[in-house]
Amino acid sequence: MIKKNKRALCVMSGGMDSTLSAYMMQKMGYEIVALHFNYAQRTETKELACFHAICDELKVISRYVLDLDFFAQIGASALTDASIEVPTGGLEEGVPVTYVPFRNGIFLSMAAALAEKEGAEAIAIGVVEEDSSGYPDCRESFIQSMQRTINLGTKDETNIVIKMPLVHLKKSQIVKHALELDIALHLTWSCYKSEDKACGVCDSCRLRLRGFKEAGVKDPIEYQ
Repeated sequence: MIKKNKRALCVMSGGMDSTLSAYMMQKMGYEIVALHFNYAQRTETKELACFHAICDELKVISRYVLDLDFFAQIGASALTDASIEVPTGGLEEGVPVTYVPFRNGIFLSMAAALAEKEGAEAIAIGVVEEDSSGYPDCRESFIQSMQRTINLGTKDETNIVIKMPLVHLKKSQIVKHALELDIALHLTWSCYKSEDKACGVCDSCRLRLRGFKEAGVKDPIEYQ
């Protein structure tokens, strides 16, 4: 039996993975509290618009948008430092320059504060370990360690579970699952470089396009 009024704080970027994660949480009976971060990323305006459009589709009432401009001061990533070019030559081994230092650790810390305030029993994040760009803060072991830390640093009666329903999926499996749930994939955005039409050549676009190709369907967003 589904417990009524259980809440999940969903970290939602406007991308395909976090969108599917939120849909899955809602399907499991959770009331969604949506959280989006503006962190001085290149496609900040587009991602924010996608976040609100997806929340409208999900009929999410409670939504938060937090501005984290300090990421630009930290730099060290092609997503937040305009002097570093976004690589377009294809997926490479190792951690790429699009990695934003400890981004998910910072996001989850702030999500935990909001989850405790909102009385949410779960935080959902759309990390993907096996078919990602090799980001260390997308690993299951890291997210599990963050869950332990969060529960050590919050009130005794607070017991938050971090849900990562996509962590072991391939992009093609994510596409197929999204289609099964009739997700509005045309509202999602993955491109690291452009806000009008997706570039099609950055790591994120390549992973997305490969996922759609392997799933045997056409990506509904426009590409340059």
